[in-house]
Amino acid sequence: MSGTSVLFDAPGPKARRLSLISSIIAGVLILAGLTWIVLTLAAPRESGGITLPGYFDPSRWDIFADPELWNRIITVGVWGTLQAALTASVFAVALGILLSLLRSSEIAWIRIPTAVVLEFVRGMPVLLMMLFILLVLNTGAFWAVVAALTLYNGALIGEALRAGLAALPRGQREAGLSLGMRPLQSKMLVEFPQAFRQMLPIIVAQLVVLLKDTSLGYIVGYVELLRVNMNQLATFYGNRYLFSFFIVTLVLYLIMNLSLSWFARWLSKRTASKSSGTRLDPEDPNQAMLVAQATATARQSETQHGGI
Repeated sequence: MSGTSVLFDAPGPKARRLSLISSIIAGVLILAGLTWIVLTLAAPRESGGITLPGYFDPSRWDIFADPELWNRIITVGVWGTLQAALTASVFAVALGILLSLLRSSEIAWIRIPTAVVLEFVRGMPVLLMMLFILLVLNTGAFWAVVAALTLYNGALIGEALRAGLAALPRGQREAGLSLGMRPLQSKMLVEFPQAFRQMLPIIVAQLVVLLKDTSLGYIVGYVELLRVNMNQLATFYGNRYLFSFFIVTLVLYLIMNLSLSWFARWLSKRTASKSSGTRLDPEDPNQAMLVAQATATARQSETQHGGI
């Protein structure tokens, strides 16, 4: 039976030929589209009766040879973006941990209000949240950006961690309770560290979104990369360099976001390899109990040796 299924699943000569033809056609269309875009951007254009050179002309890029432009202006925008992203990331992870614990609480008057707050924050646009914090609380542009990004991404991280807790084998909790731990102790010492490690790649991926959302600070007047390049510099140097600043801004954002995405993929592979080396069988709660028992025994031994 298995041999028959493999036979029917394998593509035949016609299917392989059609796939090859489709790939060639798609490649030709993509190449033609890219060629048209490049030629259109490189062609001179009329603007107010004046013929301007194409976007790839060296005269549109000569200002970027000035080190002062990078050191005193563009670097300020990059640092503003990174400063807001790093600050909000720390607060968002801390808030996510707190919300995940409150949301998974067994006490209804803690769990239900937390769920209501989470749904409200997740459904509110980040930009509207920034404007509300800036106008109502009068915190300043930086803290309006940081607070809004913290609330929104902290809610998403909290839900991811709660899902990680719910996905753990039931034997993990039973193992902690069998050792005399209270439910909160079992969650903090046995369950939560495992859930956090499993959800870490998802958390880092959400921080990539947080980094991109710092560009919304442009609307509330925060001095970040988009505002510096596309507003201040483009206004100062004129429309001649508008496309050039757009490309530079795009490349800088791609460098930051792709670097963080690469770190997320590396972290995912690393945590997956660690988990595969010490994977617990979800159908065998005794295995989880033995691991928890061994951990508790080791801690007790270390305490006794420390006391001696």
